[in-house]
Amino acid sequence: MSEITDLLAAGVQRQASDTFIIAGLPVSYKIEGEILPIGTERIMPDRSNELISALYALAGRDMDRLYETGDDDFSVSIKDLSRFRVCAYRQRGSLAAVIRTIAFGIPNYEQLGIPEEVMRIADKTQGLALITGPAGSGKSTTQACIVDRINRTRNAHIITIEDPIEYLHRNEYSVITQREVGSDTESYVAALRASLRQAPNVILLGEMRDLETIKTAMTAAETGHLVISTLHTIGAVNSIDRIIDVFPPDQQQQIRIQLSMVLESVVTQRLVPGMNGEQLPVFEIMHLNPAIRNMIRDEKIHQIDSMIATGAQEGMRTMDASLLAEYRAGRITEQTALCFASNAEQMQRRLKG
Repeated sequence: MSEITDLLAAGVQRQASDTFIIAGLPVSYKIEGEILPIGTERIMPDRSNELISALYALAGRDMDRLYETGDDDFSVSIKDLSRFRVCAYRQRGSLAAVIRTIAFGIPNYEQLGIPEEVMRIADKTQGLALITGPAGSGKSTTQACIVDRINRTRNAHIITIEDPIEYLHRNEYSVITQREVGSDTESYVAALRASLRQAPNVILLGEMRDLETIKTAMTAAETGHLVISTLHTIGAVNSIDRIIDVFPPDQQQQIRIQLSMVLESVVTQRLVPGMNGEQLPVFEIMHLNPAIRNMIRDEKIHQIDSMIATGAQEGMRTMDASLLAEYRAGRITEQTALCFASNAEQMQRRLKG
């Protein structure tokens, strides 16, 4: 085995979520949310460049994009080991990479702690469903679990557009087309527009990055497709505001009306430290009902949080309710619940009550 393969194999053995190769530091693994250096030997720039070059050789990919732009994302598979998502970049004149470990198979959503209320997105046949949260919170994994359920329960054409492809899906009851930005298609927008001519039922869009992508995704959702995508936002209210604010002021009222009709669900997830050092997912879940649609259309988005708080019978929950449930189940500490709470004062009262 090559040196880079040995490093990745050691990370998989230690159940690391990420491997860091950065000049000036030892190789480091992120395990249960904590970055741990392996030994004390610092990587020199020449060695980091060699390791990154070896990664590209494993993937059979040229390094032109990295040298031209300073950033590159791609995936690589190592037989009998795992798949990896590589984010390579230049820093201080040398090459570096953060490498995410991805299992070959689709994880079991129950073992991951993804609620059934989130998996209900798989039952929808049209509209826009958003999985939101900070980077590294497991959004791609949740998307993969939802797509896997559709694949196993529905006869449909599922098109995924990702940068890069993470989880590989096999055709089960559905037909799945997986396209990677940069190698299979020029951009998210180009692939999304083309997908509308490819008889899709479900479109998974890795990320809604800009106005054009958001606009095209909303059009796809409006024309009878289920579109599942992600945003780097925390909370349903922030997610809705982010989409509206991308558009010029003179278009925002029309976008509110359009969004109120096509949006179906917004799920926000975060990873919080558990009692035993593990990372536990907590969720805010919003499924749109007529009242929430009216709030979006009538510029009363600030009232949505209270609707989520009272929407338990419709499968909704607030982030604070999820944290409180984890605390009462003995899985997180009081300090963790307070640290991640949206309303710390109210959480303090509920913890004492």
